[in-house]
Formats: sequence, structure tokens, C-alpha cells
Amino acid sequence: MSARVELPAEERLERDALAALQRDRLRGLLAGVYGRNAFYTRKLDAAGVRPEDLRSPEDLARLPLTTKAELVADQAARPPWGSVLTEPLSSYTRYCQTSGTTGQPLRWLDTNASWEWMLECWMAVYRGARVDAGDRIFFPFSFGPFLGFWTAFDAASRIGAHCVPGGGMPSPQRLSLIDALGVTVVCCTPSYALHLAEVAAADERRPAPLSAGTVRVVIVAGEPGGSIAATRERIESAWGARVIDHHGLTEVGPLSFECWEQPGFLHVNESRFLCEVLDPETLLPVPDGERGELVVTTLGRAASPVVRYRTGDLVVRRSERCRCGRTWARLEGGILARADDMVNVRGVNVYPGAIESVVRAFSEVIEFRATVSQVGALRSLTLEIEPDGGGADQGALAARVSQRLREALGLSVPVRVVDPGRLPRFELKAKRFVTEVRGR
Repeated sequence: MSARVELPAEERLERDALAALQRDRLRGLLAGVYGRNAFYTRKLDAAGVRPEDLRSPEDLARLPLTTKAELVADQAARPPWGSVLTEPLSSYTRYCQTSGTTGQPLRWLDTNASWEWMLECWMAVYRGARVDAGDRIFFPFSFGPFLGFWTAFDAASRIGAHCVPGGGMPSPQRLSLIDALGVTVVCCTPSYALHLAEVAAADERRPAPLSAGTVRVVIVAGEPGGSIAATRERIESAWGARVIDHHGLTEVGPLSFECWEQPGFLHVNESRFLCEVLDPETLLPVPDGERGELVVTTLGRAASPVVRYRTGDLVVRRSERCRCGRTWARLEGGILARADDMVNVRGVNVYPGAIESVVRAFSEVIEFRATVSQVGALRSLTLEIEPDGGGADQGALAARVSQRLREALGLSVPVRVVDPGRLPRFELKAKRFVTEVRGR
């Protein structure tokens, strides 16, 4: 499917009606959680708030914020699940956990009802991507305990699509399966979409380039690359397909997605999530058009909810109606950065996404790795790049990349060229930004 889809009423509510829906669902959530969910009962009692106190959107600020550190500490104090569960343990049927890329993994449980709620969120992602029952969707990853894999797969079967699992296969075999079955949609990380394209380009036995195949949509998540213009353009060129970005968290669920009509913006599913954008330092709301931290409250998933959860994602919100017809707010440029990914190097705040935006603009660079080295209180940044083997002058390439980084970051970054195949490739979340601490 690639034609415009008919949107459900909840996706095109006027903002006043949407706010009323959110308020009613928030009240219902808190009324169902209070007294049953020990974690949030303690937090609400400490703040002196009851569900009936919420009469307007402004009252949301009376609720306490929740941090990942709190949830991790709660699970450490009450292993293995913590006290954030609303239902008896026997009611839970699904186990997932966070990737642990920013610290101790969080374990998360769902009941059948809360799982179905998340699948409905994923169906909105597929509508945004114009994916339906006529599609054959390939999932080229091993199905570990990561929520995004399972919800994407289950939701695809709910919409009637033909679901093809690709776990336990090397990349060439996955590409062969895509060709043989006439796959039309691929779900993966941006890094793995690029890696599959690299493998396909190196295969001399392929009768036609990857871009001549049947894939028309690549839905990406897990990294910011899908909303970075240079990365998106490289994926779309290699696959001959439209990239649709998506964003979610294990403890939150499938939260936002890109629509077909306006690339580079992520719609927040506001009928199922209440989202605020706060200044990370003052924790006061910031207006549309200004950068702040995304704070999320689930308006369902009552069996394991989060209330005013600090995601650490830095975003810019826009609330005007999209040309696709949705009235839900959008995140301009997607997830711009993560607050905990920022590193200050010689007085300059550096985010991984800023480096990727520069490096991906060089078609000769296949892979890269940035290393922040710290000796005492001093930090330095170096970059390794892996060329495509096309015979480019490596010294000149390194100099051009370094110059572009200086212009973008205001920082001199030494760039070193490494041999083809030297840098690691990633199926899941890429780790291209590493930190090493040395002694004096």
C-alpha cells in the first residue's frame, strides 16, 4: 500500500477535544493505579495528590516526575520486578527489558491487556508508513527480550500483513530471503539497513542492485539515524525505498512515528500518551519550537504504567496540524539527542547525532567510530573512518571530514582512516560513540 489512508477519529481530533480525552484517560489511569500500584501510590501520597485532583492539563505539574534511576533502584530494592506492577504477578504474560546501553537494564512486564494496548500503538506506526494487509514485512533480527521486536511483529500480524522472521541468519541469507519472497517492508535499525546495503553491494552474484528490488518501505528505530537527513538519504538511495522513522522505549511503549507526507517529523501518539517538553535544568515547560526534554505519561498500559517519565530525549515540539491530517503534535527533526549522551570536549557540547550528520554526508565513508578519551579532567575527541575501498585519496578524505566537523562543531577533531572491514557492524543499537578513561 502507498495510497493515502483514512485516519481514525482520534488521530484528527481538534486540540481542545484531544486535551479533554487525555485528561479523562489520565484520571482513569490514576484511579485504577492508586492503591494498587505500590510505586505510584507512594509517589502520589508523598506529593499529596489524588486522581480526582486533576481537573485541567495544568494540574499535571502537581504529579511527581519519574526517572529511570528511580525505577532501577526500585527493582534493586525489590528484586526482580520492583513495585511498579498494578496487577497480581500471575496476571503478567510478557517479559521484556531495556537494552542497558545507558546503564542497568530495566525489567518490564505486561499483561495481555497492556500488550494489546501497545499493539494498537504500533498499528498507528504502520498507518503512518502506509503499510497494510497487502504487505510482506521482514524482521531481520534475533528476537531477544527487547520490546520493539515483538510488538512490531505482533502488530503486523494484527493488520493482516505477511510476517517473515529473520532471526539466526547471516546477512547474505537475509538478503536472499528478501529477494526470494518479494518482501515489501523491512523493519530494522538504521545501522543495519546500511549494513545490509553494504553486503548487497559487495555481492557480485546479485543480478540487480538492491534498489531495484521489491522493498518500498524501510521502518527504522533504535537510533536517531532515521531522522538525520544524510543517513536517511543514504538508506533511501541504497534501497530505492522510503524510510519511515519510529521511536519508543521499553518502559513507555511505541511512542512516535513519521508520517508519509512530512519526512523529518515524528508524530507523538497523543491519544495514548501525554507528552510534555520541559527544560532539563529548571523542569519548567518550554514553548513549541524550543528544545527541551520529552516527558511522557502513558494513558493506558495500566498494568505497568509510567507517569511523567523523564525519557532523556531532547526534542523540539510543533503542535500545528500536519498536512497528513493528523492533529497530534510532532517532534521536529525526530529525537535530536539524548541528554545523557552529551559530552563536553574542551568547552564544546558534543552529541553523537551531530557527528553522524556530518560523517554520513560523505558517500565514501562506509563506517565510523568516535572516541572520547579522558585523562583526568581533560577530554579529547578523535574519529576513525572506514572508506568504501573506491580508491579515494585517504589523506584528502580525512582532511575534508575534519574540516566539516570543525565547521559543524566548532572543534578540531583528528580523523584517522582505517582499513576496510576494520570497524564493527551492528544488527541492534550501534555503539559508534565510545569513551575511554586513562590515567594521568
